[in-house]
Amino acid sequence: MSEIVVFSGSAHRPLAEKICSELGQPLSASDTVRFSNDCLQVQLLANCRKKDVYIIQPLVPPTQDHLMELLLMIDAARGASAASVTAVIPHYAYARSDKKDASRISIGGRLVADMLTSAGADRVVTMTLHAPQVHGFFSVPVDHLTAIGELADHYRGRDLSNVVVVSPDLGNAKTASLFARLLGVPVAAGSKQRQADDQVVIDAIVGDVAGKTAIVLDDEIATGGSIIELMNKLEEEGCTEASVACTHGLFTGKAVERLRNHPGITEVVTTDTVPPPADWPELQVRSVAGLFAEAIARIHAGESVSSLFDGVDPAHAPPQPKLPL
Repeated sequence: MSEIVVFSGSAHRPLAEKICSELGQPLSASDTVRFSNDCLQVQLLANCRKKDVYIIQPLVPPTQDHLMELLLMIDAARGASAASVTAVIPHYAYARSDKKDASRISIGGRLVADMLTSAGADRVVTMTLHAPQVHGFFSVPVDHLTAIGELADHYRGRDLSNVVVVSPDLGNAKTASLFARLLGVPVAAGSKQRQADDQVVIDAIVGDVAGKTAIVLDDEIATGGSIIELMNKLEEEGCTEASVACTHGLFTGKAVERLRNHPGITEVVTTDTVPPPADWPELQVRSVAGLFAEAIARIHAGESVSSLFDGVDPAHAPPQPKLPL
């Protein structure tokens, strides 16, 4: 591992430190300066020449600042004669912008992918893209990790005899079905119509939820509007209570207040792909640092990354006869 150099942007340094701890590698220093004209400058403070450089930076608010910082760090590593530059982006913010669904709008997911490769990224490592097809926007290799195995581990060992996994929308139903199979429980999904960024309507629940406890699974929670709308519909259908799980817990706006105070939500579980809110001690956070560290180690050694998910997700690796315990 001596040929690896790992840097972190300013978006989520604690996650980078955990990843480096799992790797047994030091987190190399860098310096980001904001000039009086609001421009950023980045300096990498470790030798990169002929090294494999990994730059860890989730795209979280302020997203544009963190994206620009990541681009500058990639460019700096390329200019410092790095052998390769890998952008480790646990949360890829622009994955929501994956199609032209209105007149005269940009497809931000593709644009950001082009910017990363133009800056000099040779590879991207990310987790749970909101729209999986964004993977295809990149002209460089992408290792697309999943956290559903880690989230499933949170529920293993509990009495799941009266539990149903519920997806907030039909688009996420495939992942929810896979999660339900990992836990050996049935699945249901909401029929959602998005009217604005923070306004949705769920007009029906597909599946039997009456008298059951729900595990609501989503890839990303921002304002929490979809979850609250789903909880209201589940209550109408006779669902008693719910645990909420997601990979990317952004919790922007009034999300913390909404989710903490809802009487039907017993717990919220997320991962540390993004920084957790400081004012929510009850939030259950599962670390994915080990997954990212193992992926980096396997990339460096030329080994399979997909085999990390044997028996967990057929989209990432072939299914195995037995699920991991």
